[in-house]
Amino acid sequence: MKDIEKIARKNLLREGEEIKGVKIEGYNFDKGVNYKEIIKSLGTTGFQASHFSKAIGIVNEMIKNKSFIFLGYTSNLVSSGLRDIFRYLVENNKVNAIVTTAGGIEEDIIKCLGDFILGDFKASGKDLRERGINRIGNIFVPNSRYVKFEEFVQPILEELYEKQKKSGKAVSASELIWKLGEKINDKKSIYYWAWKNKIKVYCPAITDGALGDNVYFFKFKHSDFIIDIAEDVKEFNDTTIGLKKSGAIILGSGIVKHSILNANMLRNGLDYAVYINNAQEFDGSDAGAMPDEAVSWGKILPNAQEVKVFGDATILFPILVAESFAKV
Repeated sequence: MKDIEKIARKNLLREGEEIKGVKIEGYNFDKGVNYKEIIKSLGTTGFQASHFSKAIGIVNEMIKNKSFIFLGYTSNLVSSGLRDIFRYLVENNKVNAIVTTAGGIEEDIIKCLGDFILGDFKASGKDLRERGINRIGNIFVPNSRYVKFEEFVQPILEELYEKQKKSGKAVSASELIWKLGEKINDKKSIYYWAWKNKIKVYCPAITDGALGDNVYFFKFKHSDFIIDIAEDVKEFNDTTIGLKKSGAIILGSGIVKHSILNANMLRNGLDYAVYINNAQEFDGSDAGAMPDEAVSWGKILPNAQEVKVFGDATILFPILVAESFAKV
C-alpha cells in the first residue's frame, strides 16, 4: 500500500523547472475603472486577450515604420457598423490599399441610399422573405435598398460602357469602384473617400453579389460589356514590389486574405501581419491557415511580426483602431 502511495505522489507531485517570463495577471477593479489600464492588462491576461494585445503592438509598429498598409475585410463587416471605421481610416489616409468582396463594395453604397436595421439571428427566414427583408446575421436589409441600388448602378454601367466603346479598353474592377464612390458623392461612404484620396480598392470577386446581378442584367442589353479583373491583379501585385515595409490587417478570410498574402509573396513576404478571424486550420483551408503556414509559402517573412487573433472583428477592431491609428 505504501508503494502505491509513493508511486502516486511521485507522479502527481513531480518537480518542474522554474520559468521566467510575463506574469499572468488581470486588471484590478479595486483601482476603479481605467480603460487605458484595462487595455494594457490584456497583454498579461493570456489566451486571445494576449494575442490581441500583440496585434495592437504590431499595428503600431506598422505605423511607426511607415509601412505600406493593406487592409482586407469581408462584406459582412461593411454590413455592420465597422463600415464607419473603415471610412475613417480611408478618409484620413491611414491605409494604402484595400481588398474586399463584392458585398463590401455594394453595401457601403446601399447604406448611402437607405439604412440597415438591427434585427435578430433567430428571425424566421420564411417570414422575412414574405416581407421582402433580407437578413445578414442579425442585421435586416429591406429589398427596396437593392432596387435603389440598381437605379443608381445601371446609369454608371452605361457610362462606362460608352467609354469602353470609344476607347476600346475595358474598365477595371478598381476603376468601377472609384466611379461608384465618385457618383455616390456621400461623405459617409468608404469609396467616396477612396476615390477622393486615390486609395485603390481591389475586389477579386466583383461579380459575387448585387453588383454582379446588375452586371448580369446589364449584359442582356450590352453583351460585349467587359470588366477587366486581369488588369487589377497585375496592378495590385505590382504594388508590393519594392516596398520598404509591408503590413497587412486582415479581418475575416477567404479571397480577401489570400489575395493580400499572394501579392506579398512576390516581394518575398509581409513584414507585419495581423489576422482577426475564427476559421480553423484542420481542413487545410487558406481561411483557417495560421501565419506560420504563410511563412512556408513566402507570403510572410520568417522574421516578420505576426499574429492571428481568434475573435469577432466587430468587437475587436474598434479597440484596435482606438489604440493605434486613432491615437496617431
